[in-house]
Amino acid sequence: MKEESLVVKIRRRRKYNSYQGELSMAPENLFNRDFHADKPNEKWLTDITEFSIPSGKGYLSPAIDCFDGMPVSWRMGVSPNANLVNAMLRDAVNTLDPEEKAMIHSDRGCHYQWPEWIKIVNDAGLTRSMSRKGCSPDNAACEGFFGHLKNEMFYNRSWEGCSIAELKCEIDSYIRWYCTDRIKSTLGGLSPLQHRKELGVAV
Repeated sequence: MKEESLVVKIRRRRKYNSYQGELSMAPENLFNRDFHADKPNEKWLTDITEFSIPSGKGYLSPAIDCFDGMPVSWRMGVSPNANLVNAMLRDAVNTLDPEEKAMIHSDRGCHYQWPEWIKIVNDAGLTRSMSRKGCSPDNAACEGFFGHLKNEMFYNRSWEGCSIAELKCEIDSYIRWYCTDRIKSTLGGLSPLQHRKELGVAV
């Protein structure tokens, strides 16, 4: 890195926090920081991250597949509310084959404890897993995705004059590029989509 004059961009501290106490019986942490998956749609991770620009704030809610880091679905809105995460989860469920029953891991944010989220999970035959209170390493792989996204397309860039709608388009374009073209050393220098094609896995 020194020879090529490369500099690591510093990740900014995450400000948004959706924790509002224990609203329902929390499930166990079934992942226990084991983010390895042997096949797609076996383990999903989800969280919400905030993007603050001069024109306002936007919130991204994705579902990340532990198999290869592929974003299964994502939604962005101007409020980190239940509608945002529920719509994202419905989109993710719609990508599953009937026999696929993923485990989905989240933090203890209020959105993941409310009845509608739990109903969507149960109706789809998914299994809930939750981090311990205030323990971000329990969802480190999802945090890692947010870090790559913000370091590569959000930080050290002027967003002056950009609307939230335009920010949404930029993030959507990045995530699609991340799926199809961004190579990962853990996938042998392939993107998640290329990796799945190499393995003959349906996408």
